[in-house]
Amino acid sequence: MEFEIAPDDAALAGEVRRYARKVMAARAARIDESGAFPGDNVRELAAMGVLGVNIPSEYGGVGASPFGIAGVMEAMTIGCAATAAAVGAHYLATDAVLIGGNDEQKRRLLPRAARGEILGAYALTEPRSGSDPAGMLTRATLEGGGFRIRGTKHFITNGAEADFIVTFARSGNEPGSKGVSAFIVETAAGGVSASAPEPVMGIRGSRIYELAFDCLVPETNLLGELGRGFKIAMAVLDRGRVDVAAMGVGLGEVALDAAIAWSKERAAFSHKIGEYQGIQWMLADMAVSLEAARLLTSKAAWARGKGGRFTKEAAMAKLFASEAAGKITDLALQIHGGFGYTRGLPLERYVRDARILRIFEGSSEIQRNVIARHLLAD
Repeated sequence: MEFEIAPDDAALAGEVRRYARKVMAARAARIDESGAFPGDNVRELAAMGVLGVNIPSEYGGVGASPFGIAGVMEAMTIGCAATAAAVGAHYLATDAVLIGGNDEQKRRLLPRAARGEILGAYALTEPRSGSDPAGMLTRATLEGGGFRIRGTKHFITNGAEADFIVTFARSGNEPGSKGVSAFIVETAAGGVSASAPEPVMGIRGSRIYELAFDCLVPETNLLGELGRGFKIAMAVLDRGRVDVAAMGVGLGEVALDAAIAWSKERAAFSHKIGEYQGIQWMLADMAVSLEAARLLTSKAAWARGKGGRFTKEAAMAKLFASEAAGKITDLALQIHGGFGYTRGLPLERYVRDARILRIFEGSSEIQRNVIARHLLAD
């Protein structure tokens, strides 16, 4: 396995990393405090090509490799995890068009999405259907040469900000995942209403909503084949789980960097705290967890780049990196003591931001189910 990133991809990830540390990090506390959508960050990232990093050049994007995409996600998270989550939701939407869309749909949407002229969202989860999306109740029925979509989606990132929402609805009477179709819902056409943003613990600028649908979608906005949408959804989630793993690496890196710097500067009992074995062991454990998370994420990106399915690798990376981020950020706060618990430093925000990584794009429990299913099948 070769984990070497292409020079162009490395250059873009490096540019994003510098921007994240200099600009996004300075805005992150204000975004967290207000819960405001990070529009300035998203617009400036779009100008850098970041909103099209996963989109091939023939459709106006960067066409980065999976290593490049993961590198950009990691870099954004170092500056502002909320911004990375919002951009990640845009990637889910554009990935769905790439996987299931026809050439007309791709040419109509993807160049504008790559330039940041339109923002995407991905609507799969429902109030009673989160870890079991096959149990969805939203329905799509034929009407007037198109489809009438009625139902409710929940926890939808970018839901009120999006210009197009890849929406999954049951179009047939088959049980389970059968009969689920995917649709491109363009919000300017009306028929989609959003709740107030959910009051959440972390990544507060990446706003999530409950969406009510009662809209007519033209037949040309059916994504893929009728009744085959669930396969699109699962293929998109494989990609999204690698993105979330990269977010875990980014949060782990910025938290470890802060802990190392604090350990070198903070003194207790006439010694720098980094001279104490207890702190040294904490830093060592954090570094090992981060390196393992980065390697598993790189392996998942490598598997994605090979073509074919990479479900097990994506689940392993997402599971380990998300849980590692939780441990690393918590230990980093502990090393900072009472200062870490205050909002004067970003440590408590890192802890709050890291917590969602074990839930969205499939909880840690779901990832363990996916991994075990593949092991037993092998």
